[in-house]
Amino acid sequence: MNDTDLQIRLLAPADAAAYRAIRLSGLKDTPEAFGSTFDAEAAKPLAWFFARVTASHIFGALRGCEILGVAGFAVRDGEKEAHKGLLWGMYVRREARGTGLARRLVETVIDFARPRVELIQLSVVVGNEPARRLYARLGFVEYGIEKNSLKFGGRYYDEILMAKQLSPVADPRGPSPPAWSALASPAPGPESARPMADRSP
Repeated sequence: MNDTDLQIRLLAPADAAAYRAIRLSGLKDTPEAFGSTFDAEAAKPLAWFFARVTASHIFGALRGCEILGVAGFAVRDGEKEAHKGLLWGMYVRREARGTGLARRLVETVIDFARPRVELIQLSVVVGNEPARRLYARLGFVEYGIEKNSLKFGGRYYDEILMAKQLSPVADPRGPSPPAWSALASPAPGPESARPMADRSP
């Protein structure tokens, strides 16, 4: 893929139809990687996707008018969690995998998040080794596993919880590990490779 043909930017309301297309593609291609379902979102009108793009920070990797990959960013709700951000809805079309596009998308989200939050969190389905390795290379650290996080088609899916510290944590008592690193110890089980996708609301 020629990088000169690719543009990564925040999606605008005018991108609603293209966003709907890639969102439904992800939900159909890797249903285990999303909290929503293809049937639920395929039934929604275009206005719903228009509203989501308008109200959210969703980055798209575009070649012409086609979106090849997406990744969302949100700041956690509430005063006590506003220092944390969430990377959500990561998905790259099959034909664009292995091109470095996914890395560029995540790096774009990190750069966008850095002046806004102190750390960024994400979750990735156990077995999605390409995404897990990518996040690890970009500095995300595993701090736990949510067992039976999702249930789809009668099967349960565990999710690996990961986070990346974006700014130092000030503590007059001296340096200490990030708060999320002590929540749990990673205990991943056997895994097999899955396509590049990521948990989304």
